[in-house]
Amino acid sequence: MSKILSPDQIDGFRKNGYVPRVRVISKERAASIRQRLEEFERSAGAPFSAAVSKPLRANGHLLFTWLNELIRDERIVDAIEDLYGENLLCWMSDLFIKEPNDPSYVSWHQDSTYWGLSSPDVVTAWVALTESTKANGALEVIPGTHLKDQIPHRDTFAKDNMLSRGQEIAVEVDPGSSVMLELEPGEMSLHHVRLVHGSAPNRSETQRRIGFAIRYIPTHVRQLEGEDTATLVRGVDTFGSFQHEPTPAYDMDPECLSFRQRSAEKRQTFFYKGNDERAAG
Repeated sequence: MSKILSPDQIDGFRKNGYVPRVRVISKERAASIRQRLEEFERSAGAPFSAAVSKPLRANGHLLFTWLNELIRDERIVDAIEDLYGENLLCWMSDLFIKEPNDPSYVSWHQDSTYWGLSSPDVVTAWVALTESTKANGALEVIPGTHLKDQIPHRDTFAKDNMLSRGQEIAVEVDPGSSVMLELEPGEMSLHHVRLVHGSAPNRSETQRRIGFAIRYIPTHVRQLEGEDTATLVRGVDTFGSFQHEPTPAYDMDPECLSFRQRSAEKRQTFFYKGNDERAAG
């Protein structure tokens, strides 16, 4: 029996590759997390969207207690369990922030392209900390494309592309078939690792768009390209394919900072495999 998702939602994920809006935390808690995020930005003297802060957007669950709590949130993990069983790892997380009138965008792509994982049993929980709408660049998906195999991509390293290599699908994508996943603060959508998706720039005048993407895998998934790390969020890990990550005792815990840096250096070898160029800014 499922815990959070209905049979129709589970069936929709299998057929279409995504689940639209699911309420996982309250609007008040989303606002509190946003407040803590923006307090850190003020103390750092730069928003997470700035080039100088770009490295901090990846794996924030190893930097901030409030993001580490979010990757373990019971309702979020219950939904992932409904799809992939009770033994689960958080493999990675990313903050995706677009400022008002921000040219940043995410090109049409599949997440699986450069991740090096042994199977496509990977799901992203995209948690909205602000409204995510058509006006401010909400996530869009192409239903059913997760049923295709890996699609060829090309690297662009485009200045305003938020992806690590500016990667984009190397075949034509029909935007007319897309579905926009608009969310209220505290809601999430789920999407499969092979689902083609992207998002347009934030054209609003005043609204930030802040989302936290959490990548979950069942413990049987392996990293094929080298040593890797992950956080056990539910059940047991009898496979031991990933080094388990520490939990920050407080924000910017030096032990976790050091661990995160070592993990990031290892991942660079397979995230950029076959292309030594690095995305500008």
